[in-house]
Amino acid sequence: MNSDAVLLLEAVNFAAEKHRNQRRKDPEGTPYINHPIGSSKNSSHEGGITDIEALQAALLHDTVEDTDTTPAELEAKFGAIVARIVQEVTDDKSLPKQERKRLQVEHASHCSHQAKLVKLADKLYNLRDLNRCTPVGWTAERVQEYFVWSSEVVKGLKGTNSALENKLEVLFNRRGVQL
Repeated sequence: MNSDAVLLLEAVNFAAEKHRNQRRKDPEGTPYINHPIGSSKNSSHEGGITDIEALQAALLHDTVEDTDTTPAELEAKFGAIVARIVQEVTDDKSLPKQERKRLQVEHASHCSHQAKLVKLADKLYNLRDLNRCTPVGWTAERVQEYFVWSSEVVKGLKGTNSALENKLEVLFNRRGVQL
């Protein structure tokens, strides 16, 4: 087995273990692990990304934010680069939600290229998921607000990966949101 495949499988397994009891907020309660796997798949299949560290980071991007995983644990298991990428896309959960959202918009253009790739793939997955079904407790207005906010984040990522950006632009246009 080639070493890249081994590295990806290690990241998939780690993320699956960490997210094993988590569910998405959709009516079906989809297993959460579908999200990081889908984000990584978007990166490779649709974005043409072959950077193994960016693909690993896409698989691991919510582990620090949403599980008991520490940055040091990621660094020990996956190396400094993967840990740094994950840290760049991790929200500080001690801050209020609106502040976290504001900081995502503010910091998007300052992220490394690899972190921008993860952000694009993450947004693409989340927006498609919102089009597929509305999370429990979300109104149509909240979904639209998420699209508008996401477009502000994506504006700061422009010029990173045209394939992913074009797919996002199609989603925004369908919602009447300008990118």
